[in-house]
Amino acid sequence: MKATDKTRTDAVLPMLLRSFKLPAFVREYGHLADRAAAEGLSHSQYLLALAEVEAAERAVSTSSLRHFRLWIEPQISLQGWSEVTRLAKTESSEPTQDGLFRQVGEFMLESLSLKNFKSWAEVEDLRLSRITGFFGTNSSGKTSLLQMILLLKQTAEASDRSLPLDLGDEKSLVELGTFRDVLHGHDLSKSLEWSLRWTLARPLVVADPEHPTDRLLEGSDLRLTGEVAWKNSSGPGRMFTRRFSYDFGGQTFMVKQKTERKDKYELTSRGTGFKFKRAQGRAWALPAPVKSYGFPDQVRAYFQNAGFLSDLELAFENMLKNVFYLGPLREYPRRQYTWAGGNPSDMGRRGEKVVDSLLASRDRGKTIKFGKGRGAISRTVEEQVGNWLKDLGLVHSFEVRPVAADSKLYEVMVRRSQHSAPVLITDVGFGVSQILPVLTLCYYAPKGATLIFEQPEIHLHPSVQAGLADVFIHAAKVRGVQIILESHSEHLLRRLQRRIAEEVITSDETALYFSHMADDRSEITPLELDLFGSIKNWPKDFFGDELGEVAATQQAILNRKRGRS
Repeated sequence: MKATDKTRTDAVLPMLLRSFKLPAFVREYGHLADRAAAEGLSHSQYLLALAEVEAAERAVSTSSLRHFRLWIEPQISLQGWSEVTRLAKTESSEPTQDGLFRQVGEFMLESLSLKNFKSWAEVEDLRLSRITGFFGTNSSGKTSLLQMILLLKQTAEASDRSLPLDLGDEKSLVELGTFRDVLHGHDLSKSLEWSLRWTLARPLVVADPEHPTDRLLEGSDLRLTGEVAWKNSSGPGRMFTRRFSYDFGGQTFMVKQKTERKDKYELTSRGTGFKFKRAQGRAWALPAPVKSYGFPDQVRAYFQNAGFLSDLELAFENMLKNVFYLGPLREYPRRQYTWAGGNPSDMGRRGEKVVDSLLASRDRGKTIKFGKGRGAISRTVEEQVGNWLKDLGLVHSFEVRPVAADSKLYEVMVRRSQHSAPVLITDVGFGVSQILPVLTLCYYAPKGATLIFEQPEIHLHPSVQAGLADVFIHAAKVRGVQIILESHSEHLLRRLQRRIAEEVITSDETALYFSHMADDRSEITPLELDLFGSIKNWPKDFFGDELGEVAATQQAILNRKRGRS
């Protein structure tokens, strides 16, 4: 290929990839440039190889890929496709627990805002950190904060593109009932509003559609803001998206309803240096958005320079794919488990897939690396889980083994002490089976994942509850995961305070909150931790009235002694 042809090809690739509905690979363009040059390949070779990998393994549109390949294949040198694909995999991907490849990168949720969601009238820019903990009284709204994130996740994964929010059913992550049920005060005249901000480990680069060699936008900080309301009609009524917007690179891109009476919308941008340009023809209004965060397909046809908006949608969906949840009610242990070679993406909301996950990670050789250089060691997920079970004082050893050779039936065996006989997990304390999904998810989930735990301390001894804090700190440091939890455990909180004092983790790497009810609404108080882990604004009766209990006990003892004299 001539140098001029190569320059022209590489310059227009980002625009072409969007045109062929392959926006995911635009982000890799700049990152692969240096490696491509080192290997003597054009950027186009890398991008196409990456597209092939993703198409085969994630079932992206094969027709889009085919048309793209027909356009570019004549311009690619005779180097074998297998070699180009191998290099693309080596550079841009890492193996995951399912044996496939994914784009390298971490997401971290930074803040959450809510308005009119369940017991929350309003929460503004609630800071989320590497370890975020919500504590407080029962029915004070702690779980609702987690549910908003899970609601967005299951909406993104839903097949119905016309449904603004998927409120779920018995098979969903969360089942929230009707739209009236989720509105604060059950008032259908109000609208549900939210805002979620997150960051990327690697900046997202958007090329200028009109000047592809130039960068239009670049940044690693994104925010999605949405508003969903209720529309009464001659029928039962329905949800509709009033507006949504993405904030990225100093710009705000918004789709909002033009009039309440008709489903007509408009696209606007706010910021400096960019304006949407209408295509020739009549200035048609836009139809309703896709779900509550997606730009309608007509945006690409009505505007000459709006193709990059799909990158923002994709960034939001990829972030939510990186969120994993484990609920408070976990499965009872079983004497035998069936595994037919499946490979679950997580533990299931009740931890019902934990044994499948352990076996899948073993089968695919998934390991966790600790340390750097010559002193680095690797452990399997199963080994790491077993080490924690031992360190927490629950069992001495742990093993998942087949009932017989070539059997699909497996049993979980543990030893209580070094010299005790192995027994089934059903024959030891209930806490072992309850903590097993918590430990496994921390090391089975992809690096950089966001893990949401609801009451992870259930059925655990206070000393083990405290040890959970060490598990979460270790997973956050070793695997870069973000932990968001809702808990009633004073012992877990106390251990976090201690580790801050010991400088194992900093107060900036934690965000701890106390929630309570005030009249008809939830309120939240950030716990102010100093450099030594001390809470400067300890709420009244945070974990009950300990001093009052001691005083009442002593008074009762005194009264009984007086009665005997």
